[in-house]
Amino acid sequence: MSNKPRMIEVNSLRLPNGLQLLHHRDKSTQMAAVNLLYDVGARDEHPGRTGMAHLFEHLMFGGTKAIPNFDIPLQEAGGESNAWTTCDLTNFYEIVPAQNIETALWLESDRMAAMTFSQQALDVQKGVVIEEFKQRCINRPYGDIDHLLRATAYTTHPYRRPTIGEKFKDIENVTLEEAYGFFNDHYTPGNAILCITGNIDFDSAARLTEKWFGDIPHRMAALRNIAPEPRQEAPRRATFHRDVPQNMIIKAYHMCGRNHADFPVYDIISDLLANGNSARFFKNVLMETDLFSDLDAAVWGSIDPGLLVIKGKLTPGADIDKASKIIEAETAKIANGDASQYEIEKYVNKLESKECFENIGYADKASKLCYRQLVSGNADSINYEIGEYRKITTGRVASIATKLFDASNETTILYGPDL
Repeated sequence: MSNKPRMIEVNSLRLPNGLQLLHHRDKSTQMAAVNLLYDVGARDEHPGRTGMAHLFEHLMFGGTKAIPNFDIPLQEAGGESNAWTTCDLTNFYEIVPAQNIETALWLESDRMAAMTFSQQALDVQKGVVIEEFKQRCINRPYGDIDHLLRATAYTTHPYRRPTIGEKFKDIENVTLEEAYGFFNDHYTPGNAILCITGNIDFDSAARLTEKWFGDIPHRMAALRNIAPEPRQEAPRRATFHRDVPQNMIIKAYHMCGRNHADFPVYDIISDLLANGNSARFFKNVLMETDLFSDLDAAVWGSIDPGLLVIKGKLTPGADIDKASKIIEAETAKIANGDASQYEIEKYVNKLESKECFENIGYADKASKLCYRQLVSGNADSINYEIGEYRKITTGRVASIATKLFDASNETTILYGPDL
């Protein structure tokens, strides 16, 4: 695989009201994507009102005085839309035929400028979100693991609360006044990144952005004042009895944030453990022992320092202490320098292949460029990230793994019916 980065040409413009426009032209399609990312997520919420960012993902589709139904004009223009929320951001997008892109820009600018909430609309969306909470976190086996993991691994930082909310009562108690306050604090032009991709040139994209968003007044977003998570000084262990089919073990380790220079190394460490059938967990644990039916590892990739998380479901009757020790044995091998340069390069090649494939689509480019702008302040950095992975050495992997998998940095959760 070539070391040359796959180039995505990025144009940019910042409007006087603070809105950041990104653009990439793709002449291979007759479609266009409009992606609007707001720099607000679950980390911007307050105790007692968790789940607000996710609630707003739903509320923003509720219509305004000018456009009572968001979906109808978009569907009439041949378009579709969706959104998602994380701890760090809220992302909305529309995909339309390129000649109908103004419909998407009109809809997004309208709800940015003049979002209105009635008590009825708020109550409807609260009901939808509460039902989602119950389905995902209460009525589904293993649904509360994310809550338990976050609350155990974090003591201070708002990452200790999941995006969907700490408890559904928080959403149930949101008032109309609080909803307007959250909107005014975070849904401002200067707190948003707009990306237009597809078959539209930059001059047209810039002109239409100025037409539809230029008159929205500048408003200061709420200042973010998040206390950093204190360094973990001792291992943590918690046990939760639940009526689920299998026992489960979760191990979490504090790591850097997404824009840190060491993030690629943490990412590769998780790949060495659990990315595919040639990874260590599959070869050395799943194939060589009868302890686990499933074993995986992944990094969060959050903007503030996050976690590398290992999750494994145990086979019936498996000894949970033995299972814990075999995970630790595999992580210790990496800390002791067992990963070869060939093995590292194999996963970097795999990542580069995945990124090249994903970046073929104009819609994926739109969301990725917004994210890179948010994380690094420079969307063009998307073109050079693989180069940072190419710099990873065996010594660097071992050094970071030694700190990462230190016992004082470990949170272990035992979860299941036989505990």
